[in-house]
Amino acid sequence: MSAEAEAWVPEACTLPTDERPLRVAEFDELFATAVKRVDRPESTRLVLDLEPRPEVAGRAADLAMRETGCCSFFTFGLTATGGALRLSIEVPDAHTEVLDALARRLPS
Repeated sequence: MSAEAEAWVPEACTLPTDERPLRVAEFDELFATAVKRVDRPESTRLVLDLEPRPEVAGRAADLAMRETGCCSFFTFGLTATGGALRLSIEVPDAHTEVLDALARRLPS
């Protein structure tokens, strides 16, 4: 895994090292194909407006559930309302560097 990709993986992560590049690739694919807008209202919170499609909601929910299984400090919220789909990602203050690194993976 590249140093850039490894930078967002905290020591507290329980995902086996050989599976981490695959997880990073899953986030990269979701970000590249489904993110319409990004907002960072606070240092501990990232909000992504996603393409409002059922398959995107399913992918985001599946990824969020698996990620909280290895990095329990993440809090993900997936909201579908009024034809919009939003994924919020929150971390405690101690893990803002992880959120920073994840945010850097978002397309500009």
